Amino acid sequence: MVSPVFPLAVRPLPLWLGHVLRTQRAPVHGGAVLRGALAMLPLLLAVAADRPTAGVPAALGAMFAGINDRPGGRRSSVSRVGVPALAGAAGLLIGSLLPAVGPPGAAMVVLPVLLGALGLLAGALSSTGPVASACGTQLLVAAVIGAGMPLPEPGGERALLFLAGAGWALLLRLVLPSRFLLPVPPSRRRTSGGPYRYDGEREAVASVYAAVAGLLRAAGGNRAPARRAALTAALDQAQDALSGPRLRRYASSAAERRLHAQYAAALPLAEAATALAWAGEPLPGRVAEGPLRLAHAVRTGSACGALPAPVRSGAGLRALDDALLAAAEAFDHRPGQSLRRAFGPAGREYGFRVALCCGVSAAVALGLDHEHWYWMPATAVFLVKPDLGPLVSRVLSRAAGTVVGAAVFAGFFALVAGPLPAVAAVALCGALIPVATRHFAAQTAVVTVLVLSLVLLAGEPQAAWGRVVESLTACAIVLLVGHLPLPGQRGNRVRDAVDTAVAAAHRYLRHVLAHPQDGAGRGVLRRDAYRSLAVARSALDLSAAELPPVAGRTAEFEEVAGALERLVDTTTACAVHLHDRGAALPPSHAERIAEHLAALDAAHRASARSGVLV
Repeated sequence: MVSPVFPLAVRPLPLWLGHVLRTQRAPVHGGAVLRGALAMLPLLLAVAADRPTAGVPAALGAMFAGINDRPGGRRSSVSRVGVPALAGAAGLLIGSLLPAVGPPGAAMVVLPVLLGALGLLAGALSSTGPVASACGTQLLVAAVIGAGMPLPEPGGERALLFLAGAGWALLLRLVLPSRFLLPVPPSRRRTSGGPYRYDGEREAVASVYAAVAGLLRAAGGNRAPARRAALTAALDQAQDALSGPRLRRYASSAAERRLHAQYAAALPLAEAATALAWAGEPLPGRVAEGPLRLAHAVRTGSACGALPAPVRSGAGLRALDDALLAAAEAFDHRPGQSLRRAFGPAGREYGFRVALCCGVSAAVALGLDHEHWYWMPATAVFLVKPDLGPLVSRVLSRAAGTVVGAAVFAGFFALVAGPLPAVAAVALCGALIPVATRHFAAQTAVVTVLVLSLVLLAGEPQAAWGRVVESLTACAIVLLVGHLPLPGQRGNRVRDAVDTAVAAAHRYLRHVLAHPQDGAGRGVLRRDAYRSLAVARSALDLSAAELPPVAGRTAEFEEVAGALERLVDTTTACAVHLHDRGAALPPSHAERIAEHLAALDAAHRASARSGVLV
């Protein structure tokens, strides 16, 4: 007799644990790895000149520059890497002056208070955006290192050396390609800006067209919402890549002007694709061929050629056809409120947590009389950053990465000794940083080996396992502070992001109904609405992956985000219809708008009544 076989029920992992095991799948280009290794050249020069301690601040500047070096345009990398480097240099200078503040022998009390006050300011400013977040982190971490690492160089010299290391890494980012080989025909290099000059910008713009094709293919299926979110992410990355600082008022070359024109041509396509996906009807496969050919043309710098036009049987398909024609012209044309947010509820809440983590960890380390006391507050500052994932994920990844990194360092230097192996270890870690950014635990392991090697070059004794103990202590402090119920209402980060997205959606809807023929104004508001919605969704996903005591009630804001997505997509569909027909909205569209507005208002009221949210 054969007993029946019952399938085992597999319970899904909790969100907080699933996030720990998740890795990013973004490609890593060989150029980034090469830049990471070459960025440590100033350290080698300092060791060769018999001044290894002078190379330590330069290597720290290069390390931070490598961490901030993300895929994107060269112009945007100037602000992404250069501005935080200035903040880090200022932090080193401030930190070198902190031990002299206050009466002699009072450092155990004065330093934690001063670092906590600096953390309050840095944390508040960090809440205003990604570049500001990097600035706040580098300012505070560099101040802690400047106050605790015993280097013979004075504070001003340390700051200049830090800037030199970061500047060298930035120069490599501007000069070396992100990819060793980019398929640009030699005959096209003159008009496309050379083989790699705008490779980051070009790839970002091409990804927009590819995402449009993906959304068109997914129309009428259950993958359409995910493809629409992917289109928003691609538009956000392209917008960032093309919005870096300029030396002149206008684009500085024909190639750059062409990229801006290609990005602008993608916006009507994105609008039409969103409207078609909103209709919920499957589309012929050939509809996606045009955007795919445009994506290939952006990547290769070649002409797009003839594009297959869809059948003009509806407002959405007509809008797509018109957008394709306009894009073909752009491709074939040849050239001839931050402070208010910082000091608002979200900024105050985050700043207070940073101040507590930094001040308490510094006080504990100084109270235990650790020789490397600065490791603990520096670790806490990194751990408290929400940019790096949910709190429990950060803590577990940091703990695992520190243990692995310390073990690798101890094993390596048990076999070899001397400054040159330490320089080699630093250079190898610099090359691995672009690879390790796929997971916070891997990044922690690489940075641990790099920092321990720098400490060795600075003349301090090896302390690999001491680093483990102090990092685990910092993890416990951050985990405790992260769960403390602070005065006022929790969850200001998510609430602020959702409120911003709601306001942007209403502005977009009002403009579409009042000025249906204003394509330029509509495009700006549409981008703002979708980008704000993506930020809110990211904040909500981050909150949902926290431990239950921190996550709170997120279901209500899940409903708000869903209602927002439906409202913005419907607004886009109405915009396409009004622009095509120039008449009043049909009753079906008006009813859908009214339904989504009512659902959004009900969900928003329910989330406000819940009272507790992260």
